[in-house]
Amino acid sequence: MNAERTYTIAQASSHTGLSGDTIRYYERIQLLPPPVRKENGHRRYTDDDIATMKLLLCLKKTGLSLEEMKPFLGISLDGDLTEHQDLIDMMESHREKVRAQMEELAKVVAFIDEKLGNRSLANPGCEGN
Repeated sequence: MNAERTYTIAQASSHTGLSGDTIRYYERIQLLPPPVRKENGHRRYTDDDIATMKLLLCLKKTGLSLEEMKPFLGISLDGDLTEHQDLIDMMESHREKVRAQMEELAKVVAFIDEKLGNRSLANPGCEGN
């Protein structure tokens, strides 16, 4: 029987793009479970741990806070989200916030393009909120 492959914190960092300090921090705030440790106390991570770290990176890219990510980690990576309506609702709400941000950023890009196009700061045309 083959033993499950494990990774050092440096290898986990290399596979995920998370720094070792970030991985340790995520463990400390219980975003990641405590890793298995070798007899010498060194951390060892499994493929599932690596997948969870990659999920955290994806969730972070969406703009979710670390606290908002925690409920997603309580379900299996291959679990069915339809069984977690609260998480679906959270993601739908978050999607709408991101869409609103995208609309605001599109206005900023249009303003920049207009200023670059006419090479003038006259008539700012930047609507305040």
